[in-house]
Amino acid sequence: MDYNGLIAGAGGSHAELRLQTNTDHKVVLLNGELVGNTFSRRGGVCSRVCKNGSWGFASGPETDDDSVREVVREAASGASFLDSRVRGKGFASSAAPGVCPESVFTDVPQKDYIEAAKEIDAYVSENCPRLASRTVVCVSDCMDKTIFTASGVNARTIDPRVYIYVFMTAETDDGGTVDMFTVAGGRGYLGPDMPDRNECRRKVDELYENLMKKREGVFPEAGVADVILDAALAGMLAHEAVGHTCEADLVTGGSVAGKCLGKPVASELVTLTDYAHTAFGSTVPLPLYTDDEGTLCEDAVLIKDGILTGYMHNIESAARYGMKPCGNARAHFFTDEPLIRMRNTAISPGTSKLEDMIASIDNGYYLLDTGNGQADITGEFMFGINFGYEIKNGKLGRPLRDTTISGVAFEMLKSVTMLSDTVKWSSSGYCGKKQLMPVSLGGPDVKCRVSIGGR
Repeated sequence: MDYNGLIAGAGGSHAELRLQTNTDHKVVLLNGELVGNTFSRRGGVCSRVCKNGSWGFASGPETDDDSVREVVREAASGASFLDSRVRGKGFASSAAPGVCPESVFTDVPQKDYIEAAKEIDAYVSENCPRLASRTVVCVSDCMDKTIFTASGVNARTIDPRVYIYVFMTAETDDGGTVDMFTVAGGRGYLGPDMPDRNECRRKVDELYENLMKKREGVFPEAGVADVILDAALAGMLAHEAVGHTCEADLVTGGSVAGKCLGKPVASELVTLTDYAHTAFGSTVPLPLYTDDEGTLCEDAVLIKDGILTGYMHNIESAARYGMKPCGNARAHFFTDEPLIRMRNTAISPGTSKLEDMIASIDNGYYLLDTGNGQADITGEFMFGINFGYEIKNGKLGRPLRDTTISGVAFEMLKSVTMLSDTVKWSSSGYCGKKQLMPVSLGGPDVKCRVSIGGR
């Protein structure tokens, strides 16, 4: 079938058709016992049509020609119905024909996930003797999408990723427990070398060593402190506390970024970008070349040298704000409409060495690991801290127990005085804005001031 011709016949200022399949595997071992074993595949077709600012959307699970025609017809009918009652302002579609790198769909049997989890669990069991419990999870997800638009876009994107998580719990001498986790993997499919088993074992060793230190850890003194945020925390901050405030739909809804365009919101050292497919000379963890509206993906620079310079858009919000869309419209399932979402969000590195950053602090903390975080459209944030160290007189001191940090993102970023010259990425999580979406986040180590919790 001529899908581009079919969707072009729907009329309107923009029309798109998406064929999509989501594939998910998950295996869970608890203390060596298989307690979770799931596989799912969900697919279908959807269409959106816009007429004078009124959108119609329809979806269905069947992808035969008659079913696809019916989905497009329903989307066009919905747009016409709304347009007849609410006359809006139209806009020109930005979707342009383009080519994505060729992709190949590859999948492996569920038993391979069980074997991979058992392999790492056996290593944990043999090499980590002082645990109260252990959990190993082998998980993968893949979105296979083909996008057609009335303007001629015909692009297939396949986004697979696979990870092995290891969770450990240990008892403390005072009768309590401490826990931590690690994860290895990235873009690709499960195989003998993916995730890299040597990397998995190295991370298990590191996790166990840190957990044993945490057993003897202390709580920080509550208050505002000089801290160094590890790249994992810097990435979480970039995503949760800054990125969401710069999504144009949330800007329209009243986010703090709406009043700050063109103004300083951070130290001059800080540049923050939502990357499309390449950053710092390498491919990003989750590269995207065409979004789910058919827009070719480009980098969206949010903060440049401390100045808020832009937002993330879909084609409609870009027209409203007079800005160029960079390919931030993404949908999780075929039943979902594309929303403005982040992709690979990171703070750019600086020029400092980590050891010099530590040496510059007389009394503070080096915060290494986070398991959760939240922020709202005011830029206020709170993140859990799973592990870290005191810094005393420029040297690392005692390890830390669980604590939290909090603050207002644009105020905290103004306190940044040093950025390390390295970047680390984290890509195993989901963003939960209305619908789940795989994202990656990253950055350098960041020296700043934040409020830190105590016992």
